[in-house]
Amino acid sequence: MPHTSAAPRIGTPAPRPRPGSHRFSSVINRIAEEMNTLDDHGTPADYIPMLADADPRRFGMAVAEPDGTVYGVGDWRQPFSTQSISKVFALALALSLDGEQLWRGVGREPSGNPFNSLVQLEYENGIPRNPFINAGALVVTDRLQVLTGDAAGQVRDLLRTESGNAAIDFVPQVAASEAAFGDRNAALAHFMASYGNITLPVPALLAAYFRQCSIEASCADLALAAGFLARRGVRADGSALLTRSQAKQVNAVMLTCGTYDAAGEFAYRVGLPGKSGVGGGIIAIVPGVCTLCVWSPGLDKRGNSVAGVSALDRFTTLTGLSVF
Repeated sequence: MPHTSAAPRIGTPAPRPRPGSHRFSSVINRIAEEMNTLDDHGTPADYIPMLADADPRRFGMAVAEPDGTVYGVGDWRQPFSTQSISKVFALALALSLDGEQLWRGVGREPSGNPFNSLVQLEYENGIPRNPFINAGALVVTDRLQVLTGDAAGQVRDLLRTESGNAAIDFVPQVAASEAAFGDRNAALAHFMASYGNITLPVPALLAAYFRQCSIEASCADLALAAGFLARRGVRADGSALLTRSQAKQVNAVMLTCGTYDAAGEFAYRVGLPGKSGVGGGIIAIVPGVCTLCVWSPGLDKRGNSVAGVSALDRFTTLTGLSVF
């Protein structure tokens, strides 16, 4: 039987207990029960050996409120490989440091092609369509590495600080596994470098990118860490990571580009800004209300968690919350 529990954000005063205060507890319990009855949970990512053996029936879901209270159901405290979810945090950091200049090297349009496609780059002179396909994420990581000297470390530290969990870290075996099967990403990086859209030596860029994608975190961690997007750019400590306009930009790109070439279907079914990763996680933002993270490692053919998309679909249906 699913069971929800709540915890304050580490490092902040615990919220005063209020019976019935966790407004979505009954909703996510119901969703977890429904996810147990799915006929098809999908298949874990098999091109990354470290992810291939995950149980596709595992499921966790967390909700974080703007005040830092977080609660969840199922495997909501189980760390998993964030993979492309890390791209949201890299984008936010790069945008906070580089502003509008960042968009000179990467677009903001849906791609309509698989996340590791080479096709559009040639047509569009080495400028990737958006920061969430692999080519665009490489451009963002390249820029963040130039600006900070440690792109992956900056992403990890942002996750640690905003979640309150200092144990969030890289998994070197996952980074090595991705590097061993990283020929397509190397091709993307070399192609963009030929157009002058990559600054770093390609091997150094790939090492930073694979390291960033290897970060492990739980649903609770990611729901909390993404809270600045629900708070319109404001971090957990009250300082600003992004301007209100920049937070809107990140949420908009998540809505239109955050789930690979299924972004239109995700917007249709869920109606929230979201970002998925092939580790089976998805984060979603309800601006001003809450952030969500779901995890179930079984993926559909487009690389999105089957149960994760279904759970978020049910959440917006049951609560009536969406951006539309």
